[in-house]
Parts: sequence; structure tokens; C-alpha cells
Amino acid sequence: MMFEREVNPQRVTQAEIAVIIPSYKEADSIAYPTRVVAQGLEKYFPDKPSVIINADNASPDGTEEVFLATETGVPKIYVTTPENTPGKGWNFANAFRKVYALGGRAIVCVDADLLSITPEWIKYMADPVLEEGFDYLTPLYSRHKYDGTITNNICYPLIYGIFGRDIRQPIGGDFALSARLARHIVSVPWHRTTHQYGVDIFMTMQALLGDYKIAQVGLGSKVHKPSAPKLGPMFVQVVSTALMTVAGSFQRWKSLTSVAETPVFGLKELVPAQDLDVDRDMIRRKAVEGFDAAVDTLREHLSVDVIRRLEQTFAQSDGPRIDTDFWVDVLFDVIAAFPACDDPSRLVESMRGLYFGRVFSFISDTWDLSSAECEAPIRRQGERVFQRRGELIERLEAVR
Repeated sequence: MMFEREVNPQRVTQAEIAVIIPSYKEADSIAYPTRVVAQGLEKYFPDKPSVIINADNASPDGTEEVFLATETGVPKIYVTTPENTPGKGWNFANAFRKVYALGGRAIVCVDADLLSITPEWIKYMADPVLEEGFDYLTPLYSRHKYDGTITNNICYPLIYGIFGRDIRQPIGGDFALSARLARHIVSVPWHRTTHQYGVDIFMTMQALLGDYKIAQVGLGSKVHKPSAPKLGPMFVQVVSTALMTVAGSFQRWKSLTSVAETPVFGLKELVPAQDLDVDRDMIRRKAVEGFDAAVDTLREHLSVDVIRRLEQTFAQSDGPRIDTDFWVDVLFDVIAAFPACDDPSRLVESMRGLYFGRVFSFISDTWDLSSAECEAPIRRQGERVFQRRGELIERLEAVR
């Protein structure tokens, strides 16, 4: 456990509802969601003991001071990992254990950079846990068609097509869970990348694998620091966790024969998505550079046919063009390589150029579509993974 220090100025010893705000260097943004969370708890749950927990990574920018100084009518607790130990997963592990010690029933988690959060979010997320017995609530909000490309092109298709559940935002960042699911999550083995940005997809997959009661919650539009396609550590951490969990849980999911819909609480009609500037030329450049740098590693793990087609499309002046079925071929090749792979992180690192290639292709095909109209091709990726999952099952059976 990476628990370094706790500040509990109001000496909270019991709470039925806990709202967790994970952070690292969020001094400029954490005050707003903290205030709104407190308003939601005071308005909708005045008779239930509650607490707001900032689970931090020893931020050097004064995040702790801003959080604790924010005026709220709800008590606050600050917990942190040691210095130089960043990781969203570490934050949740610390906070979940603290909630367990407080005897909590419902846990709501919201990002520290949120601008669109309302007091109603707390009600929408906590009520299904407290009143309906749900264990996990994932967010459902309108997002720009090119915001959350890791979700759209990797996580959503895998959740839909491999685990057989239509969960649109499996790594959305704002979610709720029961105390019993939180205890389960901290008790199962974690991958190294789960302690970092991989924690969100890990929790969603563990909720599915454990047959917990899952729903979605409509929250409107997500306005935050948008995650346009990027090259940061988030890609490797999320994708490594996702693919390791898929490969490692093969015996659990291989017999699924249908895709289950997921009930929706909260808002049923979503407002327009946040605007986002997208540089297509930059994305294409990152795709080509990433592929050229990793082609030798890719040749070690991907099939000869897939490599041949990748080399052809990345060599084209208007490429790369990776359509939906070609992308499924790539994903299946990588997943099938995982059981025998000595260095999964290196394999995922080599996927960066392919990921950008898929994003570039999707942007090129949908540039004139609205964000709402893009939902159909995004869903089609999940449908194709499900329709072709027998191919992946045969390949994983062959390597075991």
C-alpha cells in the first residue's frame, strides 16, 4: 500500500457516502469540483454522513492546500502517496481502503479537472448504489467525436466485443461503485500499469468478470482538459492493462454468446459535446513516425499478412488507411501475442503508430459527420469484434 500521509482536520471516523477526487498537480482546478461535490452531498444526502477524499500523488503545486482550503459544508480528508510515486491507481487503492475503514457504502469518483460537474451528478451516481443495489456505474456523456480515442478505438470495442457488454465509456473517469466492489478490486492481483492510468479499464473489466451489477449514468457533456490523441504514458498504461486482462481472463469470457445492454440512470438526453481542435497532419505524422520506429518489434509479434498490409498502407502518400476490419485484425494479432510475450509493455509501445493510424483513418472517414453521427461507426467496431470473436478464441486456444 502506497499510503504516505493523511490529513483529517475534522477527524472523520465514519461515512456512508465518500466522494473521491484523484489528483496530481491539479491546484488550478480542484477547488471547483470540490465545491460542487459538497453542494450535491448537502442538497441530496443531508441525512447521510459523507466525506470528500482527495487522493493525491504528493503534488508539488499546492493541490493539497487548495483542496483543504476550499470552503465546504462536508468534511474533507486528504491522503497521498509518497513523493515521486505518481499513479491514479495508487490513488484509488489508498482511497478505497480509507473508505473501507470509514464503513462506507457508496463511493463516487470524479476527475479533478471537471468544469461540467453539477450537484445532480452526485445524486445520479450515488442513488443507484444506495437505493437500487448496483455495484458499478460508468459515465455516459456526450463527448467530441475525437475526444477519448483510446476509449473509442480500443476499450469500447473490447468491452463490447470480448466481454459482451455495451458500456460506452469504460474509462470515462467519473463513476460510482459499491463498497463491496471496491473491496474486491483491491483484493485481486494488479498489473504494474493498473497502479497508473490503467486503473479505470481494470475496474470495469473486474466488475464484469466478477458478475457485479452494472449500469451507466447519463451526466450530460464532459467539459475538462480534453484527451485528444496523445503520446503520453496513458496509452501504454491503459492498453497494457486492458490487453493483459483480456488475455488473462480468456477462460472466463470465451463462452459468452450475446451482448447485453446496460441500464441507464441519470440524464437520458445529452447536451452538445465540448469543442475540440484536432490537427490531422500531426496525427498522421505521429502515425508514420511511430510505425517506422516500431516496425521491427511488430514483425516479431504480428502475422505476416497484417505486417504486409501495414507496410503497404503506411507507405502510401495519403495513408495510412486502417478500416474497421483491418483494425480488428491488428487487435486480434496483438491479443494473441500476449500469452507468449516476454515484454508486453514493449509490444503495446509498438502499437502507438498503429493506434494513430487508426485514429487518422477514422478522422478521415468521419470529418464531415457530427459527434452524434460518429456513434454509429464507433459502435460498429465493437460489433465487428463480437462477430469475429471466434477467430480470436481459436487463436488463443492454439497457444495454450
